[in-house]
Amino acid sequence: MQKFIPSYNGTLRSHLVEVPSCISACSGIRVFGRRIKSVVFSTDVSIIKNINGDAIIAVYPFTPQPIIAQAIISVSDIPVFVGVGGGRTNGPRSVRLAAYAEHQGAFGVVLNVPIANETITKIKQVVDIPVITTIVSEEMDIAGRLAAGADILNVSGAAKTPEIVAHIREKFPDVPIIATGGPRDEDILRTIRAGANAITYTPPTTAQLCSEIMVD
Repeated sequence: MQKFIPSYNGTLRSHLVEVPSCISACSGIRVFGRRIKSVVFSTDVSIIKNINGDAIIAVYPFTPQPIIAQAIISVSDIPVFVGVGGGRTNGPRSVRLAAYAEHQGAFGVVLNVPIANETITKIKQVVDIPVITTIVSEEMDIAGRLAAGADILNVSGAAKTPEIVAHIREKFPDVPIIATGGPRDEDILRTIRAGANAITYTPPTTAQLCSEIMVD
């Protein structure tokens, strides 16, 4: 039997951005007692303050900067997973950024590719929050990532994401997996059926939302 859930939206906050309801079909990942199913991919503080996701993944195409992490964490009402390395930012700098992110209140740290397994191990030695490492292909050394200390896998393989998730789930049945769901409900559900525990959702931009409001 489906549960009746009373809700209140108010007037001024009725334009809240909502994540796709089908994400509720996944199991979620419990982090420090919080069950996280939907992870919002955004660094826009206005979106972060007005969306109903369970957590934020703050990753961006520049070297990670603590002041950006602090701004997002201070605005967010929900847990924030902070990007601390991958690509040009690696090694000891990522280790220092991870430790600082934990002190700022991050719920976890995210490592993009490429990143050395040695860096994952060193980060695990200095933080007590989950280390999330990004997987973009079945060909990656997933076993090596886990052996190095990765706690959660973040699968981001575009259209191939469900296949990558299924591949991981077959080999590692208990590993926590966050995965990109795609733009449509059927894509999200396909990823969940493949074995994803949580789904990342990319919200519309502020420009798109402003355009919709102006048309209305």
